[in-house]
Amino acid sequence: MNQRSPLLGASILLLSGCATVPEPFTPIELNEAASRNFAEVDAEQEPVTAPIDLYEAMARALKYNLDYKVELMEMALRERELDLQRYDMLPQLVANAGYAGRNNFSGASSLSLITQQQSLEPSTSQERDLFTADLTLSWDVLDFGLSYVRAKQGADEILISQERRRKVANRVIEDVRSSYWRAVSAERLLTKLQELESSVTTTLENSERLSERRLSAPLTALTYQRELLQIQSQIRKLQRELVVAKSQLAALMNLRPGTEFGLALPDRTNQLPAVRYDGEDMMMTALLNRAELREVSYRQRINAREIDAALLSALPSFRGVLGVNIDSNDFLFNNDWVNYGARASWNVLNLFRLPAQKRAVRAQGDLLQQRELALTMAVVTQVHVARARFGHLSDELETASRQMNVQDKILDQIRAGHTTGVMSRQTLLREEMNTLVAEVQYDIAYAEAQNAYANLFASMGIDEFSPEVTGQEDVATLRASLAKLWQEREAAVRLSGQ
Repeated sequence: MNQRSPLLGASILLLSGCATVPEPFTPIELNEAASRNFAEVDAEQEPVTAPIDLYEAMARALKYNLDYKVELMEMALRERELDLQRYDMLPQLVANAGYAGRNNFSGASSLSLITQQQSLEPSTSQERDLFTADLTLSWDVLDFGLSYVRAKQGADEILISQERRRKVANRVIEDVRSSYWRAVSAERLLTKLQELESSVTTTLENSERLSERRLSAPLTALTYQRELLQIQSQIRKLQRELVVAKSQLAALMNLRPGTEFGLALPDRTNQLPAVRYDGEDMMMTALLNRAELREVSYRQRINAREIDAALLSALPSFRGVLGVNIDSNDFLFNNDWVNYGARASWNVLNLFRLPAQKRAVRAQGDLLQQRELALTMAVVTQVHVARARFGHLSDELETASRQMNVQDKILDQIRAGHTTGVMSRQTLLREEMNTLVAEVQYDIAYAEAQNAYANLFASMGIDEFSPEVTGQEDVATLRASLAKLWQEREAAVRLSGQ
């Protein structure tokens, strides 16, 4: 028992030394990581030096939006992985070197199989200290075939990442268009809303004082206060809808929260580009271009190559070898030599696995085909909905425009009446509120119509940026490219409608 105790203690000590325990980050490490991330999230961005228009907002989103950058990095990763896979097709060239020594000579004697007597005194043919080196070139034909198939699949993964990049870019640009026009509305109206709220607050306080002094009928005063509070509630609801629009646009452009920037305020117009695409043509265009459908097609091609990989795995392996060797043993007659050879091997059990592999590949193919059909129906439906939505929103924009014009005329009449003492302050505040509501409704309708117009092209899988755009260009170059694309697109639509 006493002899085993030291051994047992040493074993416990060794095992405890090999144990791994969780090591959470320290507060200092977490603070450093948070500070580093906060500093790098918007590093090396071009500063905002002038009011931002729609195309600059889109350009900044394409260049700095972090979701889009993730897709770009994903595509770069797939390209590097493909470069790495190409090396798997090359032969192996392995260099080895080694040293071996012993405290005495390695010797041997011989025994006669006939007389069972020692026929040779002990002798050696090896030095006590040896140095060996070799350089061996080998190439497995089966490994080359499998590596070629995997490289082809890796190339399709790059194409899939490109489609995902297109999808994210189109979504980001759509979001920018919607947020930009809402932010424009906020720039136009928030100051007016604040002035109107201040006026309502002052009038409400005056009404409450008059009510407390019994200078007006209680019911009349309370009714008046109720209408003022309703107006104040509507003002704050509109402010809530508008105040976040600029922050959303800043987030899409990857501007740090709180960054001050102005917007180029275009003139109000209800002119939208006409869309005169045939519904069936739009659907066929979508089936040809949508990123989701292309991704499934590439997945099907990757899966089809799994059959080739399974067949290659079931074949015999053939490896050729060519090597150069050096040995420091002076007892050798030749201390350096070239060796060559070939070896064939075959795991016969892979033949039994082949039918199961084929069934698994076919099942995956059936799943992808069914997914393709489901996506086809979803894409066709999205195109139909996008087309109908644009039509309805165009009509809503026209109605909002007419409503705003009528409300402006009503406000002019009410102001004139208030100046002459015919209209009350309460009526004027109510109509000023209704005018602002009409303006906000028009701006929101215009933003949604612009978003629906962009969504038409996105639903058809038509890129909202030029093919040569990589996101690495400077903001001015990107802006010019985007402006040219959209202006040419709108001009082409107008010409087609003539």
